[in-house]
Amino acid sequence: MKRQLFGIGLLCIGAASLLTACSSGSAKKGKGNNISVVTGWPLNDKRFGGFEVANYQGQQTPVGMTFVQGGRFVMGANDDEMPTLENNNTRRIVSVSSFYMDETEVANVSYREYMFWLQRVYGADYQDVINREAPDETVWRSALAYNEPYVKNYFRQAAWDYYPVVGINWYQANDFCLWRSDRVNEILAIYARALKPNSTQSNEDVFTTETYLNAQYEGTLGSNPHHDLDPNGSGRRNLRLSDGVFLPNYRLPTEAEWEYAALGLIGNNPSPENKRRRGEEVNTDRNIYPWGSKNTTRYGLHNQYQGEFEGNFMRGKGDAMGVAGGLNDNALYTAPCNSYLPNAFGLYNMAGNVNEWVLDTYRPMSHEDVNEVSPFRGNKYTRLKYQEDGTVEEKDSTGRLPYMDVSDAEIFANGRYETRTGSLSNYKDGDSLSAYTYDYGKNTLVNDSTKVYKGGSWADRQYWMSPGTRRYMQGNLSTCTIGFRCVMDRMGSPDGDNQPGGNSFGRQKNHKR
Repeated sequence: MKRQLFGIGLLCIGAASLLTACSSGSAKKGKGNNISVVTGWPLNDKRFGGFEVANYQGQQTPVGMTFVQGGRFVMGANDDEMPTLENNNTRRIVSVSSFYMDETEVANVSYREYMFWLQRVYGADYQDVINREAPDETVWRSALAYNEPYVKNYFRQAAWDYYPVVGINWYQANDFCLWRSDRVNEILAIYARALKPNSTQSNEDVFTTETYLNAQYEGTLGSNPHHDLDPNGSGRRNLRLSDGVFLPNYRLPTEAEWEYAALGLIGNNPSPENKRRRGEEVNTDRNIYPWGSKNTTRYGLHNQYQGEFEGNFMRGKGDAMGVAGGLNDNALYTAPCNSYLPNAFGLYNMAGNVNEWVLDTYRPMSHEDVNEVSPFRGNKYTRLKYQEDGTVEEKDSTGRLPYMDVSDAEIFANGRYETRTGSLSNYKDGDSLSAYTYDYGKNTLVNDSTKVYKGGSWADRQYWMSPGTRRYMQGNLSTCTIGFRCVMDRMGSPDGDNQPGGNSFGRQKNHKR
């Protein structure tokens, strides 16, 4: 598994490299120019219209993340099943696409960085924005426990900087992902010398990827702004997505992605692909926990670590960490985010420490009759708002472009006759087969704001350490046992080394696309 962290050296992409055409797909090398394979016209040449194709070297692994190569797996609980727990998924074979995932849960220090940025940018005029995103530090309170030191210190004290943030609800976790996306793309634009740093941003004058791409954020041009090769252009232009500089948005993982990543089945392939051999399509075992197929929570190799606990969970009634001189998981409540051993994908604490929010809306029958590829429940389609002249609506007072829901009429007009609606949390959710619908507060505690969380926590028993188990809670609530981590979509081929998709059959294998 090859890991790359982007940095200044890697991402200082000069204008010359961005304006050199790719030598595959829609362009090929000519004498001094790149030539379109469909028209024969030179590319990246102002004299011939100036259509640009970037010399894209492939998506790099974002800082703090690891690559999770997608594939098929059996999703659903697989061990010690409890028939009364209807919330667990039905076992079925599904496939997920490749993606990148945070190696650890998001830590207190990272969420404090988010809160610091909000205070710096919106503190003078929009204190409500800051208050809305603050973690609920009172989640540590319990009627029959003394936890006031955690209430006052856990989120802010340096001793807990790299422990998982808790007290974050599902909506706050999504907002953090959006903020992280913009901050990463802003620094990439600065490294590419398209922009200069701007630490005086405030209110509506803030960089977001969308406002920049839609010419509603100007900033200060960097030392190497991109030249516009369009003969009718202004001579300079903003970065575009097609330049290959910006990364996709961060987001919460879907339930299928989270469970697939937690199982780490790549470690059960006896002959994975490498530079010298073709990989075999086989897994020797099905994992029970992220650390392997064995039905134990203790480290098994015969060395100095033998017998140590491989996750942070509640061993038994009242036993949160063992005895003095022999602490079993060495943590009363949470442990540092990079504690214990990572799984085969390089992911820490995919079982225990804290549960983690996933993107899915909860339904008991979530996956009995849905897509077998990239399954997900909770699609709600939106689009940017446009003015009558066809331009995007002006950004709001916090610097974000306004969105609107895609109407049912638009869905039907586009030929999507099966769904007929742009809000799909209820699609094939089984309520039509029962005597009631999901009428929250009357006959059920499930509605469209009910979200799935997975992974088990420091307060949970061993059963919840298995990735196939699942629970749910209202998205606007938070606890001291739930945190989150982010993922990012993999663009292009599912191979993590930026090799072309499909099988080559003699094609140059190391050719970049």
